[in-house]
Amino acid sequence: MQLSTRARYAVMAMTELACREQTGGDQAGPGGGAVTLAQIAAGQQLSLCYLEQLFGGLRRAGLVLSTRGPGGGYRLGRPAARIAVADIVDAVDEPMLTGRCDGEAGCLLAEDGSQTHCRTHDLWIELARQIRLFLTGISLADVVAGRVAGRATLPQLLEEA
Repeated sequence: MQLSTRARYAVMAMTELACREQTGGDQAGPGGGAVTLAQIAAGQQLSLCYLEQLFGGLRRAGLVLSTRGPGGGYRLGRPAARIAVADIVDAVDEPMLTGRCDGEAGCLLAEDGSQTHCRTHDLWIELARQIRLFLTGISLADVVAGRVAGRATLPQLLEEA
């Protein structure tokens, strides 16, 4: 299972933006100002055209602010600690699906033509919910600071080991 390319690239781009804002100086835009999409694309080796599409959704969601003209570019719309990774994924309109089971609707057709659930339906729905909870609990600041590894462990499993 993977997040879509749109979601992964959006998270990568936002992480690059947050890092450049945090360090300022020549890492940000001219004079420590806004960060250009070209800088983000180069820093993460992403397509500039693809980023232009993604940043429209990020801007509409209020996750980034844009400035036009010389010295223009993008800044975070709010502090990185207040931007959850799930917010970024949502902003680029990417559902977090784990299979063909996409919510309460049935994923199989019954013999009578009605919708029904497969035997693993609840498993995949719960997995999608767990992924959403995890990504909601990780902020952009956590990613920038490297505070992600080890967060998916369960305390009871650690005690049993």
